[in-house]
Amino acid sequence: MSKILNGTELADFIKERQAAQVRSLRGRKLFPKLSIIYDNDSPVIAKYMTLKEQYGGDINIDVEITKINKDNAEQEMTRVANDPNIHGVIVQLPLKEVDNSILEMIPLEKDVDGLREQSDTATAMAIHWLLTSYGVELQKSKLAIVGQGKLVGRPLTKMWRESNYDITTFDKGDDLNELINYDVVVTATGVPGLIKSSMLKQGATVVDAGTASEGGVIKGDLDEEVRERKDLTLTPKVGGVGPLTIAMLFERVLQATEKSKA
Repeated sequence: MSKILNGTELADFIKERQAAQVRSLRGRKLFPKLSIIYDNDSPVIAKYMTLKEQYGGDINIDVEITKINKDNAEQEMTRVANDPNIHGVIVQLPLKEVDNSILEMIPLEKDVDGLREQSDTATAMAIHWLLTSYGVELQKSKLAIVGQGKLVGRPLTKMWRESNYDITTFDKGDDLNELINYDVVVTATGVPGLIKSSMLKQGATVVDAGTASEGGVIKGDLDEEVRERKDLTLTPKVGGVGPLTIAMLFERVLQATEKSKA
């Protein structure tokens, strides 16, 4: 059986500390609140919003979810931007009808997802947390990132390049058979089954951060045969990057709440 990069286990430790922080904040009459904005009814988005709402409930942080459309998007974004009782704002991507330009309406101090690209995204940070927590020596590894999306590929590339890691990026149309030369592979394309076992070297560490809905089932980028290998270190189908991303989001909500009254 593959070695598992268990994000749920790490997130549970973080959650305990965060719950204690929330109790302390509430004792000081500070009530952390997260606003999630969306316009897309895809099952992937619904799943992630539910998980965030549940996590917030577990640590006693209020989570408000608002659906927008072309007509009210600017009005709703202005509302959450100006509400002093809202400390974090997430626009759940991808948007379906509303233009991505509304991301610029998120105040920097409330941009807990890092969508305005002024800070690392929560997902990129979660991947870094996950690998370093399991002792993966990134500085000594050849790293590959497959996909250059706004949430994972681009920000993770930027973060790791700034750390002077040995990194190569792959995107649509590139020869993914070249991945056989890399020690650590992070994939986030949203193309189910894209990464085949034959593409991965013996003993590689693989993080699957891709999400897509296929027949109502959320799937990652890894082909099923990859999970049959015993030499790899892998994120599980469920409970890899996702739980740590959510933990990182709420970490930033807590930080924003502290700063709001500084």
